[in-house]
Amino acid sequence: MSQAIEHLKGMEKGSLRADLDIIAGWIKADTKVLDLGCGDGTLLAYLRDQHNVLGYGLEIDLFNIEVCVEKNINVIQANLNDGLKAYFADNSFDCVIMSQTLQATEQPDLLIEEMLRVGAEGIVTFPNMAHWSARLQLGLKGIMPVTKNLPNQWFNTPNVHLCTLNDFEILCQKHGIQILERAVVDYSHKKGSWLTNLFPNLLGEIAIYRFCRHQ
Repeated sequence: MSQAIEHLKGMEKGSLRADLDIIAGWIKADTKVLDLGCGDGTLLAYLRDQHNVLGYGLEIDLFNIEVCVEKNINVIQANLNDGLKAYFADNSFDCVIMSQTLQATEQPDLLIEEMLRVGAEGIVTFPNMAHWSARLQLGLKGIMPVTKNLPNQWFNTPNVHLCTLNDFEILCQKHGIQILERAVVDYSHKKGSWLTNLFPNLLGEIAIYRFCRHQ
């Protein structure tokens, strides 16, 4: 077993990154969850151990898949752009999660539709392109923004569909999607101040949404 895997297994049980802790708080116990781009399976392992959740993950990176297997996580190697259609029937899950991946997918609108085809609810997180630091670089310098949440240059970024909080909420409205909960966090994934809550699209660095079909 690699040292990296030993390190991950040795992490404090029950500890979660702040944004993942918010997501975990939105997941009901004894449910079935799919995590798209599940990484090393940290969230799924937590949900299994703390909330008795039956979890499945989709992941493309071989190292992350190896770590998931070591944690006894049900994981499938698949590309998110076509993985849902290939593996999952309608209404297979109570919730489908996609953390910090939406902006890197080819057709995020269609992927959100797929999330709600296979799950009753969806949860996504993404960097907010309308954060004041990004606006400042584009407005004053006339260059594509480079921030802590968007560290790549325009020519080598994996992000192909960046958006803002307003963009996402307009998309949901057009697709008949109801936003159930929203949280806005900073670079350290911690909830912002009252001022951030007052001006989320300007001061929020990362957005977290929970949504479903309009009833």
